[in-house]
Amino acid sequence: MRILHTSVVDRLLRATDRLVPPRKAHAHCDLPCGVYDPAQARIEAQSVKAIQERYQNAEKTKSAGETVEDYRTRCLGIKEERANLVKEHLWVLWTDYFKPEHKEKFPELHDLFWNATKEAGLAKKSQDPGQGQKLLDVIDQISNIFWETKKA
Repeated sequence: MRILHTSVVDRLLRATDRLVPPRKAHAHCDLPCGVYDPAQARIEAQSVKAIQERYQNAEKTKSAGETVEDYRTRCLGIKEERANLVKEHLWVLWTDYFKPEHKEKFPELHDLFWNATKEAGLAKKSQDPGQGQKLLDVIDQISNIFWETKKA
């Protein structure tokens, strides 16, 4: 047989909750700071593209004490982290900032975010700076819409 022991504090808190039920708090994100800017995603995407370029020119960009292989390995790890940050910043914009009325006014929003997050995923696998540029281009399209919504 299992005996459950509850502390006096637990019982007191439960009794208080019954007398004065706690109110529910609603927020659009974990901390409703209201600070949104696609520049965060763009900066990380610029880093992705720059790393892709450095990967291509590893012989010239590596430090004197490291091998090309070691340099490229570091590039890949950092690029993947940055690509994940792009996704994270885009998801925050999409899920916390943009509202149904934005989607009504800009019906292409869903596809732009879908394409941007897909490009960020492809960036993890690609060392081609052209792919990094595609990511930047779609983020710029999102940014243009974002700033249009801020005018309203």
